[in-house]
Amino acid sequence: MKHFSLSQQRILFILALLILSLLYFRFYHSPVPSPSEEIYRETVVEVVGGVEKPGIQIYRDSPTLSLILEKAGGFNKEHLRDTDSLSERLDTGTLVTVVRDSSPGPSGAEIRLTLGRMEAKKLLVFSIPLDLNRVSVEDLCLIPGIGEPLAQEIVMYRERRKGFRSVEELGNVKGIGEKKWQAFKPYFTVR
Repeated sequence: MKHFSLSQQRILFILALLILSLLYFRFYHSPVPSPSEEIYRETVVEVVGGVEKPGIQIYRDSPTLSLILEKAGGFNKEHLRDTDSLSERLDTGTLVTVVRDSSPGPSGAEIRLTLGRMEAKKLLVFSIPLDLNRVSVEDLCLIPGIGEPLAQEIVMYRERRKGFRSVEELGNVKGIGEKKWQAFKPYFTVR
């Protein structure tokens, strides 16, 4: 039986380490995203009312009101009552309501815009957190694990405390322990 010399054993050991390192980096090491790969968050906006294309619009970046209205189509900017707000950037979950005034003005029918919040069920579909200080009992019941009694307890707590100051305060509500709080946390925000 032939044995390897000490120098041959060292070379085999180094080769084995090299092969193991290559296997590790190939299968277990997750690469760090390069700076060229942009990380972004989608912005979801709903447009309803007097437009050609009402519905939900999804943007890569926070859109301006002008861009949203352009995509919804159907009117000229000169018919808007308030053109100063067209450059305003909108948050995800915004509801834009377009109302056309039928009374003709000097330049034709005028358009009035109202900004609000999308319905809770639509916000949840797009994983947009609900505002704990505005959500209703019915909307709270849409969240898995929250029934009507717990939803009423959350609203009563909010009324007693004059609103939530943080999502962490939800853990102080009667009936919500640490495990439930961890499960509910992604569904809420405080504005």
